Amino acid sequence: MCLILFAYNYHPDYRLILTANRDEFYQRPTRPMQFWTEQPQLLAGQDLEQGGTWLGLTRTGRFSALTNHRNGLKQPQGVSSRGRLPLQFLLGEMSCQTFIRETDVGQFDGFNQLIDDGGQLSYLSNRSPALQPVPHGIYGISNAVFDSPWPKLVAAKAALKECIDGDQISADALITLMQDPTTYHDDQLPQTGVSLELERLLSARFIRSERYGTRATTAVLIRHSGEIRVVEQNFDAQGKTQRNEFSFITEIS
Repeated sequence: MCLILFAYNYHPDYRLILTANRDEFYQRPTRPMQFWTEQPQLLAGQDLEQGGTWLGLTRTGRFSALTNHRNGLKQPQGVSSRGRLPLQFLLGEMSCQTFIRETDVGQFDGFNQLIDDGGQLSYLSNRSPALQPVPHGIYGISNAVFDSPWPKLVAAKAALKECIDGDQISADALITLMQDPTTYHDDQLPQTGVSLELERLLSARFIRSERYGTRATTAVLIRHSGEIRVVEQNFDAQGKTQRNEFSFITEIS
């Protein structure tokens, strides 16, 4: 993922309200979100190049989502694909605290990871201290550390708050608010070591260019009752493609 917005224990009916955009090269092979035949408890998309995922859930209520930390001034330093991190958490049984303590974050390039063991939402990164636990409220993660005030993130958080406070909560509403193509003035852009032209392109919530753009928008709604609804809208360079919807009740493990 490259942009994650979420409200954690902010609404009386929902434990987690989350929407996220995955930005990637259009040519990179991807399997859309589905329950995996080889791991029937796992609902996730899959990067077919490295085998990992960027966002997933399990029938037992575990959740994880990932963004990369952008720094064009440094060469990639990790030896392992970051997409392994969500799978390691989702397919294991460790609590958030144990996972944070035992994960060797040094083997990965820069990342931000949200993890939820069904009892607590937590944050793990190898570019900032782990936030344990995530407080109740509305937050966002892009390609910098937790809740960094990048323009698109500030505006998107305000849009999410308006959606929730206006009682307009639905998967469609969450997907729509992530489709804003607005870019920002040069003096508002972060400096992450990439070219100014690329920084402009990446400043939008919804990105589209000839070779690279927003490939999927995912909405996740988890009620306090354990009811989970997930909707993923996929895109290619021409626009909307496949849409997948899932609803299930968390199983007691």
